[in-house]
Amino acid sequence: VQLVESGGGLVQPGGSLRLSCAASGFTFSNYDMSWYRQAPGKARELVARISSAGISTNYADSVKGRFTISRDNAKNTVYLQMTSLKPDDTAVYYCNAQRTWRENYWGQGTQVTVSL
Repeated sequence: VQLVESGGGLVQPGGSLRLSCAASGFTFSNYDMSWYRQAPGKARELVARISSAGISTNYADSVKGRFTISRDNAKNTVYLQMTSLKPDDTAVYYCNAQRTWRENYWGQGTQVTVSL
């Protein structure tokens, strides 16, 4: 099983980034996919989740209206489009795949830094 995030980087406040997570080694379309983030000194938190078929999504209150999660089951990839970025969005962003409590996989993370 592999989850490989990409697209992180340094961006100014108000800017945009799109994160991608390429999955392999499991049946991607059977798994709910999520993005989590962890800022220094803070607990990891759920940012957004999308159901296996892409029908339902949910978001943390702090990112509603600014972030959009999507997936392409043909490409085994999940995305996180981030707009109107704020310094508080600075964190390591992790991709997660989950089907059951045992079938729960994580990527290595990608750094997002929002700063002037």
